[in-house]
Amino acid sequence: MSLSSTPRVRIAPSPTGDPHVGTAYIGLINFLVARQGGGKFVLRIEDTDRTRFVPTSEQMIFDALRWIGLSWDEGPDVGGPFGPYRQSERTEIYQKHAEILLANGAAYRCFCTPEELEASRKQQIAAKMAPRYAGICRKLSEATIESNLAAGKPFVIRMRVPWEGSTTFRDELRGDITFEHTNVDDQVLMKSDGFPTYHLANVVDDHLMQITDVIRAEEWISSTPKHVLLYQFFGWELPRFWHMPLLRNADKSKISKRKNPVSLVYYRQAGFLPQTVLNFLGLMGGGMPADINNSTEKFTLEEMIQHFSIKNIRLGGPVFDLTKLKWLNGEYLRALSPDDFYTALRSTVLADDYLKEIAALIQTRIETLGQFGDLTGFFFADDILPAPEVFLPKKRTLEETLAFVVEQLTLLEATDWTTAALEPALKQLGDSHGWLVKENFMLLRAILTGSTMSPPLLESMVVFGKARTLDRLRRFLDAQKKSAGQKK
Repeated sequence: MSLSSTPRVRIAPSPTGDPHVGTAYIGLINFLVARQGGGKFVLRIEDTDRTRFVPTSEQMIFDALRWIGLSWDEGPDVGGPFGPYRQSERTEIYQKHAEILLANGAAYRCFCTPEELEASRKQQIAAKMAPRYAGICRKLSEATIESNLAAGKPFVIRMRVPWEGSTTFRDELRGDITFEHTNVDDQVLMKSDGFPTYHLANVVDDHLMQITDVIRAEEWISSTPKHVLLYQFFGWELPRFWHMPLLRNADKSKISKRKNPVSLVYYRQAGFLPQTVLNFLGLMGGGMPADINNSTEKFTLEEMIQHFSIKNIRLGGPVFDLTKLKWLNGEYLRALSPDDFYTALRSTVLADDYLKEIAALIQTRIETLGQFGDLTGFFFADDILPAPEVFLPKKRTLEETLAFVVEQLTLLEATDWTTAALEPALKQLGDSHGWLVKENFMLLRAILTGSTMSPPLLESMVVFGKARTLDRLRRFLDAQKKSAGQKK
């Protein structure tokens, strides 16, 4: 069966945390291709990495994508003819296909222990070789395999990449790309816990869901030869591959939370309009003609559907310029009618639910309603940069204090956002670094609120939100770094 000219495209985010702006960027491009071609846009949840799985993340992905204006034709929450659309609900399908690969010799069971794999990796590094699986289990006898299985020895299933030759595939933006098989590892396809890796699940799902065009970030180019080999092992027709340039920071490095907020939740909570974020993402990559709307750089989703061309995407990494995003948001805000501007305020920074949570924190701490703003200003401010006399604990140097803030940030990034989880995690961090609870919490309070006086710290952090709290810590560290640079 030849590949359909009517596009079926997908995005497949992993529910491992806050929805990423990169997911929205790739999602927008897929959405536009589907709508322009009269095809279908599919949302698939890739939740097979159970160690990083966050139960609340899936709904956050749905909410964030809908917030910026994207909708999908098939997915976990809307159904469709090729479900289920959660990979964790498709494990039997993957196991069946793994058995097909074992039967035709395209895959094999690997019984190597983590310790054996680590020892092999260290040997390869010492020999100045690129670390990869050494193929120890590629030629195990049937008797050995049966003995290992009978003994209940854990195993993974690896694909059997040819040791010679190369694989070539066409990237619709770059042309033909060739990888020598010596540079392609025997990828794990099924883990010992019975869940597939991204590579097997991705290929099986794309084929069974009849995806015609795989439009994803360019970081997956190096994985594509493995996917092409899997298509060949199964005897399936290849989709068209389009690898989008990665979003970049101003210094051209890959966009990361260390230099820019990457959570869509942050942009919503910080008061960016959804149409601004969608418009800004539409500017990434150069898929829109330069003369749209007289070069004002403002355009709607409908205009994107009409004018966007994936073939015009530029391969140079588009810069995710937060300064430009703020400028564009200001343009949109000023264009609102007074009533619409008030509505926007009431739906974000002055939302009833947000105000109720804040009010509950300070009710027992004020004597007049007029004092509300005195204790809560930091909940509504965008820039809070405390002076050293506010945040620097007595008997601590600036250097060791900033180093501890980095530790706090790292910890908070990985901690569930509840007071029950935050309090013991922060106390344990302080204990391990010799910081008193008072120093530890006061430092965090000063950075978050700009003051040593505030409503209860942990409860305030929960109300303020994880995305905005982490952003405030990162901006504090960035400001201190710039200040130190200016003094030199």
